[in-house]
Amino acid sequence: MELKRRVRSRFLSFFRDIILYHSSSLEFRAELLALMIAANKEMNECELILLEQVAQEIYPNDEARVDVLVRIVREFVQKVIDNNGLDINELIDKIQYELKVESRFYEKIDIGMLKRFIACGQSDAHTQLIQRRIIEFLEIEVQNFRNLR
Repeated sequence: MELKRRVRSRFLSFFRDIILYHSSSLEFRAELLALMIAANKEMNECELILLEQVAQEIYPNDEARVDVLVRIVREFVQKVIDNNGLDINELIDKIQYELKVESRFYEKIDIGMLKRFIACGQSDAHTQLIQRRIIEFLEIEVQNFRNLR
């Protein structure tokens, strides 16, 4: 059963733009989650468990989307960790650009959900500081958007 789920997840992840409805929304959420996790410079067990829980909360009745979201987040985080064409600043720039282009993405930002990842880096004050600054940045972006409406 697990093998079948992994194969389906890889297939959907590879063809997500074609197969999945609103894949850009899913990818935006993946970027937000990856930003919080990548601040830790590694993906620990706490973050993996929390990522799975959060993905299930976002897509409660869609196992395929849960699997694809988790896979994309892991890909983004691994790229940041490996310094393979993506870093935290580029991820922030990408998020800012997507927010300007697609205003509906502001609704996808769940600050409370993102704050839950801070607890996973309890022993590292530097990581927590970066994560808090990411949260502050997102809160300012959301507030500015609300003020413009």
